[in-house]
Amino acid sequence: MKILVTGAKGFVGRNLVENLKNIRDGKNRTRPQIKIDDIYEFDLDSTNDELDQYCAQADFVFNLAGVNRPKDPEEFKAGNYGFASKLLETLKKHNNKAPVMLSSSVQATLQGRFGTSEYGLSKRAGEDLFFEYGRDNNVKVLVYRFPNLVGKWARPNYNSAVATFCNNIAKDLPITVNDPTVELEILFIDDLVEEMFDALEGKEHRCEFDGVNAVLRQDGKYCAAPVTHKATLGRIVELLREFHDQPKTLVMPEIPQGSFEKKLYSTYLSYLPKEKVAFPLKMNVDARGSFTELLKTANCGQVSVNISKPGVTKGQHWHNSKWEFFIVFSGRALIQERKIGSEEVMEFEVSGDKIEAVHMLPGYTHNIVNLSETDDLVTVMWANEPFNPDRPDVFSETV
Repeated sequence: MKILVTGAKGFVGRNLVENLKNIRDGKNRTRPQIKIDDIYEFDLDSTNDELDQYCAQADFVFNLAGVNRPKDPEEFKAGNYGFASKLLETLKKHNNKAPVMLSSSVQATLQGRFGTSEYGLSKRAGEDLFFEYGRDNNVKVLVYRFPNLVGKWARPNYNSAVATFCNNIAKDLPITVNDPTVELEILFIDDLVEEMFDALEGKEHRCEFDGVNAVLRQDGKYCAAPVTHKATLGRIVELLREFHDQPKTLVMPEIPQGSFEKKLYSTYLSYLPKEKVAFPLKMNVDARGSFTELLKTANCGQVSVNISKPGVTKGQHWHNSKWEFFIVFSGRALIQERKIGSEEVMEFEVSGDKIEAVHMLPGYTHNIVNLSETDDLVTVMWANEPFNPDRPDVFSETV
């Protein structure tokens, strides 16, 4: 299959092209039905001759080219309608019946606050042009009215408030939120790319529009990515500030699989400046070695790293309900546990040569001994709850 992507250097185009390359080059094997021979990348610096060549050979066309924020509203018509006309005429010239996808916008509904949108009017005109082309030439046309697009590589201070918020908060720059109660419908770029893959496989999701809302229907005139999220500007900013503070608090917000929070965190991280990619951790150091907290969560405990000097014993305490994993990554150790009120001691000799996890059981006093006379012992420790100095649940007792 030969695929033409117009607007290939834009936000959506760049994400799509790079992921198409992953399939073409065998790096992404989740879509075995998609066989890609060539990817034709067309953008502002491309030539008419290249467009002619690509349109002659393409088996599928993603038209992502468009104007979002011009200096003159007339540029909307030229960019969102004029190029579309040129693209379709060139395909028609070569009698190319390849399916054509159009990147439109929910603003093309011309509903609500979009009723007088010059951008929406130009997008609606482009849609009509594509539908007419499909009818007249018996070509499959896929028109997507995208909501707010968010994800890595989106340009801040352009046409995405979320991209601007991510960029500015990551770089400690000010942001402006006029009304935090405004709700956005958000489509993350990775979900959009997956839908583009579905389209290549002939499994696009069809829809109709109820105002500005896409309603999935198998016989729908339009197409839509099935996974979007809704969030207020206030909630978005609140989350981004939590992400910003994580290197200080070490608290990781809840990020369930597929959740808005998980996707927004990934997006935020893509805007971090170099000086924030690495951050220091507080090492609690004494003669025995060090103890460093790595990560805390509200509901899934805490991760720390413990370094013990040669011959040192640490621990010698027990908990009521707290429990832990000790995982030795470097060195040799003896872990001992004794049930409170019992004389029987369980012993586990572990090392970084054969990594395993050992439970520290509630109601058992426990320790960890560095068996080496020369090397430090490095242990990663997970506890089922973050340490609370007001209710520490830690009671000293020798094993």
